[in-house]
Formats: sequence, structure tokens, C-alpha cells
Amino acid sequence: MAAKFETGVNELESRVGGVTVHAKVHSLSAWFVLALRLMMGFAFAYSGFTKLVAAEPFGAGGYLANVAAANGNPLAPVFAWMGATPWFVEFASVAVPWGELLIGLGLLVGLMTRLAAFFGALMMLMFYFGNWEVAHGVINGDFAYMLVFLSVAAFAGGRILGLDRYVENYDVDGETLVERYPALAYVLG
Repeated sequence: MAAKFETGVNELESRVGGVTVHAKVHSLSAWFVLALRLMMGFAFAYSGFTKLVAAEPFGAGGYLANVAAANGNPLAPVFAWMGATPWFVEFASVAVPWGELLIGLGLLVGLMTRLAAFFGALMMLMFYFGNWEVAHGVINGDFAYMLVFLSVAAFAGGRILGLDRYVENYDVDGETLVERYPALAYVLG
């Protein structure tokens, strides 16, 4: 028996800086957003987990101190400062593996998806500049993954078979949680 897919369309519209864009997307788009969320969730959870259980503790100092100076990075002074600042190296050595694990888990279960995607995009932006290489153009895998995180956030990936849908609709005295606390819309979804 062949699978039956709904072919209805969803409409998107956004206005930024006086320019309005409008598009219709296929109903299968939800499955692709889900696939992107799960792919990035697994990749980040796995990366963080392997750093946390590795025989040698993860250390960000060598990367921060050496990577940017060697590749013509426009943020080389910032990376040099980060690598030469002991408290920042200690912070990054904890924040990177735990951040990757928590971002990954958040995406896998679809909980606080926008927050997880924001921090995932921020990490990928830092990796983009840290791994600076423009021999093949300014777009590389780190940049593309940053856009994947932003897409998952923009398309409310946590509402697609995720816990965010249930948290947002949790009833608090006759109002949904997001109606009562509108700022949660920036974290959930």
C-alpha cells in the first residue's frame, strides 16, 4: 500500500525593512524541518557526549590560542584574547561539550528548540570564524549548519513531534503558557 501524503500548502509571509516576501510551502516541508532538527540534535548530542566521556578531558585552550592566527581570520585578535585568558579557556572547556550535549538533547526531544537552535547557531558562527577558510568561498559547512539551526528555529521545529507543542499549550488558569508568558515564544517552538 502506497503512502498517502497531504498536498495542501502552508503560506509564509514576512516583512523586513520594507520588503515583503510571500511563499507557499508543501506540506512535506514539516518532515524536512523535523529531519533537520533531529540531524543537528544527534550530531551535537553525540559530539558533546564523546567530549564528556573521552579519556582525556576536553580543553579549548589550544584551539582558541592557535587556530585563528594561522588562517587569516578577521577575528584573530578576539580568538587570541580568548585563548590567552585563563578564565575564558576554563569556561569554554566546560561550555563547549556541555553546550553541545544540551543543545543536541533539546533538539532531539523538541524542548526549548528556539533557545537550543540559537545557541547552536552561535556556536557554529564561532566555529565558522575559528575554522576560517575562504579558499573555496565564504560559505562552508559551519556556515551552512548555522543556517540549519536558524531554519529550525524560524520554522518552529519543536512543534513538529516535539515537546514544545505541549509546553506551549499547557493550561494555566484558562490560558496557555505562551499566552500567559509571551516571552516564552522566543524560547519554545
